[in-house]
Amino acid sequence: MITKGLNASDLTLLSVAPGHPAQNQPPKATVFATANGLNKLRHKIEDFSNKNRRKEDGSEGRPYNADLVQSIGAIVEAGLRSLWRSPPAKFPEVPGIAAWEIWLDNSLADAFVARAAGFGVAIGADRLEFPEDVVVIAHATRDSLAQAIRRLPGVRALAAPTITAEYFDAMQIEEQAEWIEALQALITFERHDDPTYITLLDRGVGRAHPLIAPALDAADRHAAHPAWGVEDFVGHGTQLAGLSLYGDLTAALQAMMPIRIQLRLESAKIIPDAGHNPHHLLGAMTRAGINAAETAGDRRRTFAMASTTEDDTPHDGAPTSWSSEVDQLIVGTSGLKKIPRLFLVSAGNTNQNLFGNQDYLSTSHHPQNEIESPAQAWNAICVGAYTDKVVLPAGERGVPLAPAGDLAPSSRTASWLSHWPIKPDVVFEGGNWIVNGPPPPMAHSALSLLTTDHRFPLRAFTTCGETSAATALAGRAIAELWSEYPHLWPETIRALFVSSARWTQQMRSHLPENPTKGDYGALFQRYGFGIPDMERARRSASNALTLIVQDTITPYRKSDRASAEHVHNEMKLFELPWPLEELRKLTNVPVTLRIALSTYIQPNPSEPSRGSKFRYASHNLRFKLNRPNENQRQFLARISKIAEQPDGPFVDEDDGWTFGRNRRDVGSIQIDELTCAASDLARRNLIAIHPVAGWWKTKTAQAPEKRSARFALIVEIDAGTAESDLYAEVKTAIDNLNAIATLVS
Repeated sequence: MITKGLNASDLTLLSVAPGHPAQNQPPKATVFATANGLNKLRHKIEDFSNKNRRKEDGSEGRPYNADLVQSIGAIVEAGLRSLWRSPPAKFPEVPGIAAWEIWLDNSLADAFVARAAGFGVAIGADRLEFPEDVVVIAHATRDSLAQAIRRLPGVRALAAPTITAEYFDAMQIEEQAEWIEALQALITFERHDDPTYITLLDRGVGRAHPLIAPALDAADRHAAHPAWGVEDFVGHGTQLAGLSLYGDLTAALQAMMPIRIQLRLESAKIIPDAGHNPHHLLGAMTRAGINAAETAGDRRRTFAMASTTEDDTPHDGAPTSWSSEVDQLIVGTSGLKKIPRLFLVSAGNTNQNLFGNQDYLSTSHHPQNEIESPAQAWNAICVGAYTDKVVLPAGERGVPLAPAGDLAPSSRTASWLSHWPIKPDVVFEGGNWIVNGPPPPMAHSALSLLTTDHRFPLRAFTTCGETSAATALAGRAIAELWSEYPHLWPETIRALFVSSARWTQQMRSHLPENPTKGDYGALFQRYGFGIPDMERARRSASNALTLIVQDTITPYRKSDRASAEHVHNEMKLFELPWPLEELRKLTNVPVTLRIALSTYIQPNPSEPSRGSKFRYASHNLRFKLNRPNENQRQFLARISKIAEQPDGPFVDEDDGWTFGRNRRDVGSIQIDELTCAASDLARRNLIAIHPVAGWWKTKTAQAPEKRSARFALIVEIDAGTAESDLYAEVKTAIDNLNAIATLVS
């Protein structure tokens, strides 16, 4: 078979399988072709039919591309086996969902990943990036994957996922050291005048590891107690440090691509090397750790804490002394420096062995499995865990407990569907467990994340998982986002981060076919808002834009009657620069609007306040959007009535919002979305931010007119795949009108 001409621009020869003449099977070549490549191949065949070369004497010679075309018996669409590059014995033969390693053309990878779920192909968040390829792990049946490959361009090859964290963790130290040395050669630690720091509140971080030391100065290790050392003798803090810098090292070691590290590390030990902190000192030690770190000066810090307590469980979402102190530290009323802070805390880990069954989702909402204190803090980003890790080494007995894209077995959840905040806020990879025989299921290194070992040089790698690992990954992601937008407030970064999250196809499979607002409750309890999409958080492309408002509000003032409670003082009304012309062009095309409102509350954890969100929080803010054909006067009149509603459950209006007021109007970050015709959205351009009750409104609060609160409003419009240019029109409106919004670009 002549293959010359099949390996050219936009045509890539992937493999050649020899034929079997005795079985009348010709050789086969598998070629990856872009749309341009298909046109080129078509032109080659047409030239063979229509054009002949000229000999030196001027007579007609052989047709163009004769060797190539005459060797082609047929051109057919490649099946899954034609794209398979692993040994044939590893091809998934058993019906049902299997794990696939998919090699994608790097220019088409994002489009494939974005649309694959529509064909039943679930793609994990981790990816390997090479000069010409992007490698992802997908979970799908053979039929679903085949359909996706037929409809979506970009797939170069398929393979069996085989390399897990266990592969590197099981190596002898000499071999591990060789991998470390090779990886070091690819890492650039960039120094900036104003870097973003990830500050780990844990057991300390070791600097002996060569992957850690360049990002962690010796002077940036602190301890909450002056008598404690700053070294990590347990290993937990060093594990989180490796994940905070590199993510799961399994991916980095396989890719072996250049790595740029712009983030810096800080460590504040808040847990003693021996024993534990008394329960009544948990909040004080957290504050002392933050104070110690902030003695290094003013820095842009993302605090990440994977330390929780089960002593207060079940608390049913109500505040505890530790969660209240965390709220105070974040809003800036506690600590030596009275500044707002960005703070992540793990949801805590459950012990499924207590329940002894393999249907772990059925017990995930049990009160004994609820998130541990202080993860219910209103102002903190609570991080739970999901998992995409379902690949076990060849020959390993047992099966993964959790399906790909679902809740990690160790992750705690919210046991409540009441008025307390939605927790966790987001989820990140936390590893999986294996079922091998009777319960209980067990953790397995192959289903864990690979990270740095504190015992270096005795060991270079170790495995880590659960919500601790998820919190480290979340810290890395949000710190990188803040590095790109350093002028934004912590409240704003929090809103961008959480609002970018979405549920996986597997998570959404637990919804009925036509879900009502109440059906989303179980998803919020387990996964919060889902997995943050950092591209969505930072993007403002032609068909999707994000508008950001940062503002302050003075929610209350004294009543004219001396004995009465304070009254509402101020409401903020924003006339947003909607892309009216582009939206009208789209007419009935569905457009999704997503709104997030983020503020930091000052807590009041006194006993009478524990049962009411309107007494615990200093202030409560809400957002409202005008309805089609509702003018400003009608809109404001409607809001005035809503703002005076008493505490208690709401009756949802048929207003088109997906989640509704029962799920939206809780906590200090509120997110909801609606999908409507583009022409309707063009008439809904008024957003109001208004206060409802809070303890600042009670008559015992002094000088309410001097108590102001910051808030961030995030507004996202997504027209999907519709042809439009929403961004350009809004950008012009902002430039011309000096509008209130900032456009993320």
